[in-house]
Amino acid sequence: MTQPAVDGAKDWSAIDRAVYVHSSTNLQQHLVDGPMVLTRGEGVRVFDGDGKAYIEAMSGLWCAGLGFSEKRLADAAYKQMTTLPYYHNFQGKTADVTIELAERLVALAPKPLTKIMFASSGSEANDTAIKLVWYYNNARGKPAKKKIISREQAYHGVTIAAGSLTRLKAIYDGFDLPIDRIRHVGCPHHYKLAQDGESEEQFATRLADELDAKIREEGPDTVAAFIAEPIMGAGGVIVPPATYFEKIQRVLKTHDVLLICDEVITGFGRIGTMFGAEKFGIAPDIMTLGKQMTSAYAPMSAILMRESIFESIAAESGKRGTFGHGYTYSGHPVSAAVALETLRIYEERDILGHVNRITPTFQSLLESYSNHPLVGEVRGEGLLAAVQLVQSKSPKKFFDTTAGLAKYLVARGHEHGVILRVLQNDAVAFAPPLISTEDDLKQIADLFGRALDDTLKVARERGLVN
Repeated sequence: MTQPAVDGAKDWSAIDRAVYVHSSTNLQQHLVDGPMVLTRGEGVRVFDGDGKAYIEAMSGLWCAGLGFSEKRLADAAYKQMTTLPYYHNFQGKTADVTIELAERLVALAPKPLTKIMFASSGSEANDTAIKLVWYYNNARGKPAKKKIISREQAYHGVTIAAGSLTRLKAIYDGFDLPIDRIRHVGCPHHYKLAQDGESEEQFATRLADELDAKIREEGPDTVAAFIAEPIMGAGGVIVPPATYFEKIQRVLKTHDVLLICDEVITGFGRIGTMFGAEKFGIAPDIMTLGKQMTSAYAPMSAILMRESIFESIAAESGKRGTFGHGYTYSGHPVSAAVALETLRIYEERDILGHVNRITPTFQSLLESYSNHPLVGEVRGEGLLAAVQLVQSKSPKKFFDTTAGLAKYLVARGHEHGVILRVLQNDAVAFAPPLISTEDDLKQIADLFGRALDDTLKVARERGLVN
């Protein structure tokens, strides 16, 4: 999507194609198409260089919960920049604002998570969680207990270790992933993967049995942790089937396997509770956070752990002389100040209550497309949802993803003025800002509907559907 010069002097599209390597992009095709250049944001909308408005139905990357023009967050960042713009947390040092944030997050977190570390992204947070688990098992004299089990269609980041936990072809294909010690079990998508007549509870039992069998096959003394998103995000907004986490946790306890709860997307009100763990009865040993912690106004993530895990790694660091992990920007004071102000706004404006008030409207608007010829399933919780495109509802048949129907739909959405995202298996994702109004949600649904009808027309022209 090419655009003219933004400021009358520079052609940002040409410069972009000349020098900039984009993430999660077909780089060869991008040289032809060029970028969508955005120049400002206001509320739940962003604007391109021509002044065209787009309603951001994905909150950027699931993260700009307070929209794109919250002045209080800018003021908090500026104030901290003029007070103490940077300090690290190595060798016992830190900034007061970082300690304040740590205290606040531990108070909010599910019990018994009592200790916290900071990083700059979800990938870093999940990478750190892996290292903590390995260090912890070394500390308690179990050096062989190191394997981490993730799930098919999981997304936990793109670093070498976190990217190994991620089980999406584009993330591992061509990068020599996964690394050793990483294993995967089945995805909990009932609509796509359940057997004929299998209830959600029966499906959950089968998945728990699969996990139990996998741990026994690998050897319980070699399996250290299981990592899961409460609702799978980039893998398709997969809501767990009824009783899934109850049964999974029973298996983990049987084999002394830790549970890492990846709340990078689901944390801070996205699905109607402060954390997804509350929604699904998850008692994590380690929990990772990010994205809406700062409403994406500054990069920051966090890793929380149980007291028993901290006690073991603290004792081990005493033996070794130091705990040799950390990042230059861990607990960055500007990010910490923005995070604190974000949490204050969530509380003062009752953002959680607002999400729960507008959720029925949001989910019902999307559910209204269930009878559309291209829609097989509408799924989600809170302000997180996906619409599953199918070639046929009965018998159930998914499109060959090379047909590119979901990509076409999202491109048509851009033309109509709404930003959506393609997920695994031709699902289209929605994660509007937490501050969205019912009118905003109605506009998102209406513009999506136009793009969906455009896609149906093309699918019929290509003979993909009747």
